[in-house]
Amino acid sequence: MPQNNSSPAINNRATSKNSYDAIVIGSGISGGWAAKELCDAGIKTLVLERGRMVEHLNDYPTAMRNPWDFKHHLKMTHDITSQNPVVSRCYAFDEATQHFFVKDKEHPYVQEKPFDWIRGYQVGGKSLLWYRQTQRWSHYDFEGPARDVYAVDWPIRYNDLAAWYSHVERFVGISGNKDGLETLPDGEFIRPFEMTCVEKDIASKIMSAYADRHVVQGRCAHLTDPQPIHLQQGRGQCQARNMCERGCPFGGYFSSNSATLPWAMKTGNLTIRPHSVVHSILYDEQLGKAKGVRIIDAETMQEQEFYAKVIFVNAACLNSNLILLNSISHRFPNGLGNDSGLLGKFIAFHNYRGTVTASYDGPMDRYHYGRRPTQPMMPNFRNVKKQEMDFQRGYMSFYEANRQKGSGEGIGESFKESITEPGPWNVTMSMQGETIPKESNHVRLSTDQKDRWGIPQLVTSVGYDDNDERLLKDFLNSASEMLDAAGCTNILQIDTKQAPGLDIHEMGGIRMGNDPKTSLLNKWNALHHCKNVFVTDGASMVSTSTQNPSLTYMALTARAVNHAVSELKKGNL
Repeated sequence: MPQNNSSPAINNRATSKNSYDAIVIGSGISGGWAAKELCDAGIKTLVLERGRMVEHLNDYPTAMRNPWDFKHHLKMTHDITSQNPVVSRCYAFDEATQHFFVKDKEHPYVQEKPFDWIRGYQVGGKSLLWYRQTQRWSHYDFEGPARDVYAVDWPIRYNDLAAWYSHVERFVGISGNKDGLETLPDGEFIRPFEMTCVEKDIASKIMSAYADRHVVQGRCAHLTDPQPIHLQQGRGQCQARNMCERGCPFGGYFSSNSATLPWAMKTGNLTIRPHSVVHSILYDEQLGKAKGVRIIDAETMQEQEFYAKVIFVNAACLNSNLILLNSISHRFPNGLGNDSGLLGKFIAFHNYRGTVTASYDGPMDRYHYGRRPTQPMMPNFRNVKKQEMDFQRGYMSFYEANRQKGSGEGIGESFKESITEPGPWNVTMSMQGETIPKESNHVRLSTDQKDRWGIPQLVTSVGYDDNDERLLKDFLNSASEMLDAAGCTNILQIDTKQAPGLDIHEMGGIRMGNDPKTSLLNKWNALHHCKNVFVTDGASMVSTSTQNPSLTYMALTARAVNHAVSELKKGNL
């Protein structure tokens, strides 16, 4: 396998045939947005996806099947779980969704520390599998690293991204309320889902007891009230079926497959090439910029090259790091753009280890309607305006209250009737904690192990630290106190002790920054030392915030494409 990516193309006649204005690596949430924005601007764009083709509507084989239509009634066999100890830990992995997940042996990696790397290799990537929770970051999140002196200063602020948040939200369709909170900025919303009666009671009691805590309904990428822009996409109203990870035939939730990629395809400017495992980005020593991408065809195992004036790297955080680390040349012997030596370092994630459960003496004549795809949430209230605790940063909290399934004894008709009656109310509160990026938390290429495509395997060395433990302890205690104040009983604290990665919110390694000595990307998400290569997925993040990150990836991508198109038209790329 070639190791010097500045080498000439294998087939010179392929240069013109395989040339595009732009190449996007990856077709997930950020890659889909890059393709849409580029194609809308008239840019001939090639999307390279390492997995198979998945077309909206045509390739959701389990979307309409009932539990009894499956051989094991949605359960996974012992053979599958034993052969896939990593992916089988994911909440969405079951008999109906397993075809959208990468099995453990299909793309191995080296866990120097325990890390559960959850992946979806197909057109649409993990946009078919995500949990669809979408909150804007606040100015506190972008200012946090500089104020608290960790990581590096973000080169942008909330105001730089606000208009792009709106641009994305209108196209995606975000269900939510305008809550007027400084810590959780409002957006462009459609009708929210409703809280259950018990959730409303708990919210009222918590906010009465704590002046600094605000409970609001969750914001999610589901069409409760499709607008004209969504109907133009061919999408319909969310049916609240709770089968989203199978692919939605209604287009009720946002995915690359249902929204951005079909939209881009209609422009006539998009080419999608599945089964294209990206080996590296090609750097032209004479021009001083990237000239294309080298791939391994996953079906033929043949090497091929594609060329473009601008390249967007959206392979998802760890794979984007892998690609740049493997893109070596005389100019960049340690990975593309890696003059700082920080490529692959300062990986961070969200801490999901804390859960608190409780019982609630709620009305037994009331129930909850539907299978709502979101839940009430509480923005971070720790260390918001200044350092107050014995740990840095904080956590967002989520909770839900619903009635348990009924239980009964015996057999026959009386047993059937007893289990159809709903049981008592149960409450579950969970955390989404910010972790502090550290240089020791990193990924790198293995020096002796390669995957089936001849590419070095990724080594993950990412773990928790004392700050994470103190933050976790505070959440467990605070959540217990809040639920007690709300009148809950039988309160139980749970530390799942899950490994990093299972949150599926890994970020960093190719972070943005003002100084090329301490960062890889500039304020436009372009490599400081190779300005026609942009990274706009989770790899580009400086810090993690306490909010969900996907909406920010989309907004960063749309903003970066706008800049790239402007520079292309000026002839600067």
